[in-house]
Amino acid sequence: MSKIKVKGKHVVLSLVCLVLGFMIAFSYHLTQIENKEKNPNVSGKQWEKTLALRNQLIAEEKSNRELQKELNQKQDMVLKNEKELSKEAQIFLNLAEDAEKYRMFLGKVKVQGKGVKVTLTDGAYDPKEDNINNYLVHEHHVFKVVNELYISGAAAVAINGQRLTSHSYIICNGPVITVDGIEHPAPFTITAIGDPDVLSSSINLIGGVKDQLVNDNIVFTLEKDDKIVLNPILGS
Repeated sequence: MSKIKVKGKHVVLSLVCLVLGFMIAFSYHLTQIENKEKNPNVSGKQWEKTLALRNQLIAEEKSNRELQKELNQKQDMVLKNEKELSKEAQIFLNLAEDAEKYRMFLGKVKVQGKGVKVTLTDGAYDPKEDNINNYLVHEHHVFKVVNELYISGAAAVAINGQRLTSHSYIICNGPVITVDGIEHPAPFTITAIGDPDVLSSSINLIGGVKDQLVNDNIVFTLEKDDKIVLNPILGS
């Protein structure tokens, strides 16, 4: 009986070992299959293709870097050109402003602004005096006022509404003066556009133009004006 029991135990142990071996073998087989799925074998052609794609990618990245560098250079050039164009635009703007000033000085455009009005009137004649010309406004009196206004920064000047230019001339002809061929009787109103305070201070300097005119028996008046309009010269 004891021998039969021993053999029975051996049979059971053998069965257990057999099942355990089968399970181990099956597990190993599944592991191999999973490894193959995760890391399949790559053929020589596939490896060459993969390598070629990697090299192409590297070349594209290098090309992109070079293009980016070139783009940065182009952008720097564009910024430089924009600065140059900005300078040129400022130059053109300055030229346009200068041209406008020249047209104003030449009397080719209508101008408006603050300024002063100086009026020169013949003095009251004294019958005791032999020469009546000593009481009349002459061209040199008008010249003194006009020159002082220009020196003081006047942008535009007119005599009795007639604009003056750098080519204007004034001639005395008895009781009237001729400005660029047009006669004007007294009184003579000299209008100037500019800083009223500066212009008036310049004219009223002690020993200046005003005092000289008064000493010549000329009736002198000056007033500031916030809105002086001077029309362009006819035919300019």
